[in-house]
Amino acid sequence: MTGRVRRPNLLLFMTDDHAVPAIGAYGSVINKTPAVDRLAAEGIRFDNAFCSNSICSPARATLLTGTYSHVHGMTTLEQPGQKFDASQPTFPAMLQKAGYQTAIIGKWHLGHGAYSDPRGFDHWEVLPEHGVYHDPVFLTAEGERQYQGYVTDIITDLALQWLDGRDPERPFALLVQHKAPHRAFEPAARHRHLYENEDIPAPETLHDDYSDRAPAAAEAAMRMSDLQPHDLKAPVPEGLSERQEREWRYQRYIKEYLRVIAALDENVGRVLHYLDVSGLEADTAVTYTSDHGFYLGEHGWFDKRFMYEPSLRIPLIVRYPGVVPAGAATDELVVNVDFAQTLLDLAGVEPHPRMQGRSLVPLLRGQQPPDWRQAVYYRYFEHLDACHDVQANYGIRTHRYKLIHYPGHGSGQVGAKDEKREPAWELFDLEQDPDELRSRYDDPTYAHIVRELTEQLTRLQLHYADTPEHA
Repeated sequence: MTGRVRRPNLLLFMTDDHAVPAIGAYGSVINKTPAVDRLAAEGIRFDNAFCSNSICSPARATLLTGTYSHVHGMTTLEQPGQKFDASQPTFPAMLQKAGYQTAIIGKWHLGHGAYSDPRGFDHWEVLPEHGVYHDPVFLTAEGERQYQGYVTDIITDLALQWLDGRDPERPFALLVQHKAPHRAFEPAARHRHLYENEDIPAPETLHDDYSDRAPAAAEAAMRMSDLQPHDLKAPVPEGLSERQEREWRYQRYIKEYLRVIAALDENVGRVLHYLDVSGLEADTAVTYTSDHGFYLGEHGWFDKRFMYEPSLRIPLIVRYPGVVPAGAATDELVVNVDFAQTLLDLAGVEPHPRMQGRSLVPLLRGQQPPDWRQAVYYRYFEHLDACHDVQANYGIRTHRYKLIHYPGHGSGQVGAKDEKREPAWELFDLEQDPDELRSRYDDPTYAHIVRELTEQLTRLQLHYADTPEHA
């Protein structure tokens, strides 16, 4: 609880696929993000924040409900046969009932129609599925609306318009959910030539050969060679070696990605400026995050889904003047199931009993609860998805170790291939091997770690009412 007389306004930016290494405040060497960096300089940066299922729709349902995928029902992408039940308890609906003005603008990706349209919002204007970058259509309670322009700018325009029209006597909760920087990357015209005459540093694992790991890594179709013509937007030059072509593809890929982020950061800055000039800054808790991580060439990949760090880890920055110390950072383990309870706690609203996270407010205040979690649980349900052939996987991540299980089949997926694989395990010592290049699962010197983590993983799954797929 904040202890303030006035309940805070809540403003949450959720981006799509914004990886931690592409944020200046997290030490980016590939781009600059001055607006997001400002939030970090004036608030707290979480260095060990993680998603619970690295794919769009489940992550968004987790944000709303504060529950894991197997509880809120979105184990994979929104599609026929997998729809979000919008009538289940969500933090916006609970805030609305508590007197907050609520709105969501931007990406929803949880289905549409009476069953799945946004609920608990006084106003909603959302993209159909992923939406498009240019001249996007938005869905509203009154029907479709199309706007001319660039989607990141338009989402911000609509958010600021809603802020202008709100009741200034009541607190608000506004979710600004950007499409950017989701693939396929289409930058704004003003950024089309950004980075054109420079080489972006490549990750050290760009030329990973996938040895010393489970077979799942080698069979995934997320390599630079799997990028399509619409990603590259230019023919591959002739005469390149395999290594040279991979490096050329990386440059085409990463520059388009970063160009999209340039507009994203500018628009975060526009909203922060609005809070400044309107006098709302002091009474508004601002959160910046992403639905999940993304591979920016690490392991030679793009996309997400695996439990490796680039996909698992998400940015999380919170600014709340007078409550959150400026320039703070924490390495405590947090998960996106915590977000709903945190926002409710800031507003003085009790969480719903089914919520499975934990309020981050003590951490926001700079406190170190002695009973804070020492492990996070992750599960990607879809097995051999139609796009990238990533196996279903789940596991546990502590401060030092990560144990991953590939059960060889899916659970709750829709439209994936029905092909079984041999079950497999991986163990990574993140202290000795931060890039996760060598599994230690079969190393006898780690046998006691494997045993302890397997037992801990089983306990966590049972605690969260999930079903273990291992003996």
